[in-house]
Amino acid sequence: MKQKRETTEKLVLGAILTALVVILQLMGSFIRFGPFSISLVLIPIVLGAATCGKSVSTWLGFVFGVVVLFMDAGAFLAISVPGTIITVLLKGMACGFLAGLTYELLEKVNRYLAVAVAAIVCPIVNTGVFVLGCFTFFMDALKEWGAGAGYDNVFAYVFIGMIGINFIAELVSNILLSPGIVRLLNIRKKDI
Repeated sequence: MKQKRETTEKLVLGAILTALVVILQLMGSFIRFGPFSISLVLIPIVLGAATCGKSVSTWLGFVFGVVVLFMDAGAFLAISVPGTIITVLLKGMACGFLAGLTYELLEKVNRYLAVAVAAIVCPIVNTGVFVLGCFTFFMDALKEWGAGAGYDNVFAYVFIGMIGINFIAELVSNILLSPGIVRLLNIRKKDI
């Protein structure tokens, strides 16, 4: 009976977090720094990792990727549909899976540490996979976009012009909100 209750709780919480990911990504698409929107959904992905495990956080990353494909990937889709789909879905799923794995490995040591490190890993992986996908599938377009934006070097354009402010904002928001995630976990543990 206890296992059935835990499974039901995990499904319900996963569904609520899925809805939150969709809503936050839709809202986040209106908050822009440079050419890209800030991924507010990384916070519920970390929350899903801490409360439901890496399978749910991977699912949440996948949902994040699907919403990005429909809302925010037009310029990349015009260049390479397969490259865009691979990059966007992989970055979302990888950040969710690795945040979940990080939490799982560190939870036994300290819950605060586990959440904080998972909150750091999530945007690093999200941005890192995005950069790798950009360099793999979109190098010619990046050179052209960078030159149009006044950058002589494609790497400077990618790291300063495209992802610099976004990455810092995502990382800082995750770090600042991670103690709140731990408080939610502590409340949940008391209820169980």
